[in-house]
Amino acid sequence: DAKRMVEVAIDAYGKLEVLVNSAGISVRQVPDQDASPDQIWDRVLEVNLKGTYLLSWHAVPEMRRSGSGSIVNIGSIASLTGLPAERKQGFDPYPASKGGVLQLTRSLAVELALDNIRVNCICPGHIYTDLTEDLTNDPDMLQSLISRYPIRRLGQPREIAAAALFLASDEASFVTGVPLPVDGGYTAQ
Repeated sequence: DAKRMVEVAIDAYGKLEVLVNSAGISVRQVPDQDASPDQIWDRVLEVNLKGTYLLSWHAVPEMRRSGSGSIVNIGSIASLTGLPAERKQGFDPYPASKGGVLQLTRSLAVELALDNIRVNCICPGHIYTDLTEDLTNDPDMLQSLISRYPIRRLGQPREIAAAALFLASDEASFVTGVPLPVDGGYTAQ
């Protein structure tokens, strides 16, 4: 699928200069909640980390042919911090997968710098998306989440899109290998 996605982009646009790796799931989105812990672990890492790796693997040769490129990976505040202790989910694969996305970002940024390919990672806080809908639809959980953010609100998808547009643009031509928290101050605490 990753290879086919790159091929479709090349067929449609003739070249590939920007890749945004934004697919992601958490334990809450694993379809079979009766799955064993190792099956849940594997599924979350497969989507979040392996998916980022595979799309990048297939996109980089095309970016090299173009002479430049920008890869924007979507990590998480969980790329930078541990989960709050009161969650008590234990051995949650989500932080490990998103921490891996950040480390992959850093490694690729160094490896691809001489190819004029920049690689960065946006680390969003809680954003109103399908991924967080089960949390934001619960009024008590929503207020608990909001209270953790100095800005006292959750983010909107357009705020992540604006950060991705910046990192993909020539305005960020000297930016590579960085985690960019877009998190209402969460990681500043």
